[in-house]
Amino acid sequence: MSKRSQDSLHFSSISSKEVKADFTGGQMTSDAGVLLLREIEKKVGIIDSLSQVIRDERHQSYIKHALKGLLSQRIFQIACGYEDANDSNDLRVDPAIKAACDKLPSEEELASQPTFSRLENSIRKTDLYRIAESFVENFIASYETPPEAIILDLDDTDDPTHGAQQMQLFNAYHGEYCFMPLHIYEGISGKLVTTILRPGKRPKGKEVVSIIKRIVKRIRKAWPKAGILLRGDSHFASPKVFTWCEKNKVHYIFGFTRNSILRTKAEPTLNKARRAHSNNGGKVRIFRDLHYQAGTWHRKIRVILKAEITEQGENPRFIVTSLETHKPSFIYENVYCGRGQMENFIKDHKVALNSDRTSCNSFSANSFRLFLHSAAYVLMHALRDKTLEGTELAKAQFDTIRLRVLKIGAEVRELKTKLIFRLPSSYPKKDVLQTMMQNLALSP
Repeated sequence: MSKRSQDSLHFSSISSKEVKADFTGGQMTSDAGVLLLREIEKKVGIIDSLSQVIRDERHQSYIKHALKGLLSQRIFQIACGYEDANDSNDLRVDPAIKAACDKLPSEEELASQPTFSRLENSIRKTDLYRIAESFVENFIASYETPPEAIILDLDDTDDPTHGAQQMQLFNAYHGEYCFMPLHIYEGISGKLVTTILRPGKRPKGKEVVSIIKRIVKRIRKAWPKAGILLRGDSHFASPKVFTWCEKNKVHYIFGFTRNSILRTKAEPTLNKARRAHSNNGGKVRIFRDLHYQAGTWHRKIRVILKAEITEQGENPRFIVTSLETHKPSFIYENVYCGRGQMENFIKDHKVALNSDRTSCNSFSANSFRLFLHSAAYVLMHALRDKTLEGTELAKAQFDTIRLRVLKIGAEVRELKTKLIFRLPSSYPKKDVLQTMMQNLALSP
């Protein structure tokens, strides 16, 4: 018996009886819900897609763990809250994780941390490019019928670095050395389109165009009639992006940083808002169209002003858009402000799935890690979308879903013809699990 299994935890007594715990439970798991992710993967196929585009150059005669098995183990662990590769040293014998990877508890152990480190550092730039493409293809395949229109929301987020890591840069806005991964989601559904690890600086217009044009090309090939709207914050608003979008019939709406010319144009509307606030008090919002052309722009473009006065002071905001047919208030409040949901998408990806664990020295290895967490996002989103409809968790965040339906303790028994997971009789979400399995059976 290992030293760890002999360790005991001693608690205060109950009714004069000693209370202690140890690690000799045998075939048990605290993550029985990972079996649901296994069923979701069979429908979504993101892990299968990744395994097909990564070039496995290992000598097949000496391989103990197949590439798909390695990806499955690592991605399922991330979804269950074990984001560090070191966690695999213990979880390699977990019966639920093994079952999710199509192995019985009695079969050989899963991979350990050194195997994953070798995998991460073997990934090439060409592999990364194909992986990014596979996420776009998986996004397209997630629709049963072509949508009439989609919104491509893009934003970046800081990913602090630690030590001398390739491509890290000091970002003055965040006040630290970091990466700035770019996240792209479909703004209505929250489905992930792709993620790209980047150095710690904001992207310029040329870089944004180089990424978006590849995504749009693949979407247009699959859905030639679908309308596409590109939406983002003010640092994505550049003349190169405007020009490319208009040439390729992609609508856009971006926040826009005010300048002295726009401030002058906005002053009459702000004065009107000030008078209304002075007379009536409370929050005042007035919207106005300001067609504007900066020196580097190819034409005059619609700029919408929100002249807002509150008890806290003035809050003028600008957005720039190619949309011409709706009132400025509708464009701002219903179309542009919808991008606020993007923060929740990134929160699920970055916080709930801990996708900022990019601690490798190699930039390629860190890029691969980001993709592993992105695959976990795809599975968790599909789990919520396909199985939790009609339950109290239908709109829950990923960390809540993990705590309620993945982190389930179970005793595991491997019989001659069966593998049985005995869940606790006191588990409070039995009805949710039943609904999930019913929804799973009905989903395509």
